[in-house]
Amino acid sequence: MKLLQKLFLLLIITMLVFPAFSEEGDDSGFNFEMDIEIGAESINEIVNGEDTEVSYQMITINPDFSFGKIGIGLDMTFHYRFDDGNGHFDFREEDWTTDSERNFLDVYLPIFRYVRYGHKGDSLYGKMGSIEDGTLGNGFIMGNYSNTNFLPELRMVGLALDIDGNLFNFPYVGIETFAGNLAKMDVFGTRLYVRPLTSLGIPIIEDLQIGTTAAFDREPDALNDFVLTGVANPGTVSIYGIDFKQPIISNKALSAAVFGDVAFQAGSGTTNAGALLGVGGQLISFINYGLNALFLGDNFVPFYFDSSYDLYREIKYDIYVGNAGISGYYGWLANLGFSFLDEMFVFNTSVNGAFDNPTNDPSKKPHLKSVLIVGEGLLPGFFFDASYDKRNISAWKDLIDPADAVIGANINYKTGPAVITLGYDLRYVPETGSWNTTSKLSTSISLY
Repeated sequence: MKLLQKLFLLLIITMLVFPAFSEEGDDSGFNFEMDIEIGAESINEIVNGEDTEVSYQMITINPDFSFGKIGIGLDMTFHYRFDDGNGHFDFREEDWTTDSERNFLDVYLPIFRYVRYGHKGDSLYGKMGSIEDGTLGNGFIMGNYSNTNFLPELRMVGLALDIDGNLFNFPYVGIETFAGNLAKMDVFGTRLYVRPLTSLGIPIIEDLQIGTTAAFDREPDALNDFVLTGVANPGTVSIYGIDFKQPIISNKALSAAVFGDVAFQAGSGTTNAGALLGVGGQLISFINYGLNALFLGDNFVPFYFDSSYDLYREIKYDIYVGNAGISGYYGWLANLGFSFLDEMFVFNTSVNGAFDNPTNDPSKKPHLKSVLIVGEGLLPGFFFDASYDKRNISAWKDLIDPADAVIGANINYKTGPAVITLGYDLRYVPETGSWNTTSKLSTSISLY
């Protein structure tokens, strides 16, 4: 590890010197920023055959480069521990070495925190790195998929790439693509869509969009062995569907669109079908709303690739292949959000469940997802974000029960150029009925 220590020092020097050579590029739109974060972090590791929280010192270097619509962000985190009283330290080898489960791309590709061009909704949009909102179409098959559930132990690099025909003055077609982990290419999908009525030039209906989506998981047990069901070498998950979206109203005071999906999950020897019909939009520029009706057949899992999919792969796969024996049902999904003061205060929540659940089936119980963001400048010195993802809600008391929950929070205090951050994440592990917790206390400084 001595070589790694030398490379670390060389990297520090390079990052400090580089901005001096980039100042003259300001007029051309080039921008360089860098944060250095120092602190301590706990990581879940297997020690003597048991899952144990191990504490490390850490230093993170986050340089950001941007030029026009192009942005590149790097994440170089070094975990280390002092092993004697002479100031000698060793780096955490698991961060930088390959093994039987992680190849070269698994280890070194995550250095790229993101590579981005444009923004979602642009005629050309691309992003590589940590992605928390992987969505195809209306999201009935893949909606807000996140590849960040196992941070900091495991960072995955995904890719989202959208191309709309408007880029080539041909607004009739477009494509959306997504891959959750470029190193393994397990979760990926694509959506092709057309605007068949654009040539008519008739307001409203000219924006009708019809699409078809295909999404897959080639290796459902890529992150964890299936210990609950004991399934070895599970097969590929394949989901197909068609969808439409028709804007109805579009102005600053009110926007609304009607949308729908029909999807098919090719389970073991059967095809499970489901459908969605909904309306959603924005009210007076800062309120987002949506209301959906769900029509789900036997063993159909709506929103299969969602924000917590990587934590519930085994449970969803068990339903997908028909082993769980889930009967069809009619359900609902509602979402509501607010964004005030130039997005300094943001709150979004969504809840879905079945209209009736006489058998008390866990898969039909309400599922709540909420995010709260208080941005810098709203409260003197403080800004924070929190997220809560809770499944299997049977009663009000379940809302505060950490079972079947994913909880995250980051509290920041800024003084001058320094930011002190307290981070906490709790993930429920359904395979073992236990929790994995990760905590972090750090100080970051913006140098440029």
